[in-house]
Amino acid sequence: MKTYGGSFLYHLDDRQLAIGLVVALNYRNPFLSPYDEFQKFKQHPAIRTLLEGGTVLQYGARTLNEGGFQSIPNPVFPGGAIIGCSAGFLNVPKIKGSHTAMKSGMLAAEATFKALVEGSSIDLYWENLKKSWIWDELYRARNYRPAFEYGFIPGMALSAVERYIFKGKSPFTLKHGKPDHEATEMVNLHSPISYPKPDGQVSFDVPSSLYRSNTNHEHDQPPHLRLRDPAVPETVNLPQYAGPESRYCPARVYEYVSDENGDPKLHINAQNCLHCKACDIKDPKQNIEWTVPEGGGGPGYTVM
Repeated sequence: MKTYGGSFLYHLDDRQLAIGLVVALNYRNPFLSPYDEFQKFKQHPAIRTLLEGGTVLQYGARTLNEGGFQSIPNPVFPGGAIIGCSAGFLNVPKIKGSHTAMKSGMLAAEATFKALVEGSSIDLYWENLKKSWIWDELYRARNYRPAFEYGFIPGMALSAVERYIFKGKSPFTLKHGKPDHEATEMVNLHSPISYPKPDGQVSFDVPSSLYRSNTNHEHDQPPHLRLRDPAVPETVNLPQYAGPESRYCPARVYEYVSDENGDPKLHINAQNCLHCKACDIKDPKQNIEWTVPEGGGGPGYTVM
């Protein structure tokens, strides 16, 4: 009741489906596993009926910028500009951002052309962005996501008022809560979550899903997942948060294994990484740093 999320299911050509679950990373319970929540979601009678008898084509994961209007940065910097979802142009209540990404790219291209041909400033992109329908759409959707900081029922009530009474033009703008990594609570405040075992028909284990992501990294390349302090996982994350990195990662990159003395140590399977960047965002102490891997490794999506 206190965890924000959403889902999508699109019917495509050739009897194909695109299905996904969104879990906000400011969830409190360190035992929550977004991957396992997705597998459980597919067992819902209304969803399972659509999936039974089918074949999984691909699996993947990605974090979304859900800050919306309140979190849009100045997208112009010397020599370039930020466009699309990188700048946070996602319409959070609709879980859609392709249209705003395309429009922002068009505005950036127009500003770049004028800067090269007419000698104007690339700042024109920022000015035109604030005059475009992107700005208006995100402004009208700005209060839906932060409304759920108060819980599910208050969030639904505030969203209804925003939608049907103010129609996105309310006289106030709600603020976001604390950063996602600070929202994670201590393990003693929560009970472990028991997730059903995958049935191999509509729900699957992580190795099976990873195989369908076509992810690959050279085993001898420098690690692109780095710990700022190697001692934090065993001294802080494991005793205080029950090792949440082993659950918030949708590729099981992080796992605790026993060393020769029987003590648990964090092992990083960097070759499994889907580049979702959840670890860089959700780690309670911001101890994990995601960097660009060498040689272009990563997931090999073809239909996603």
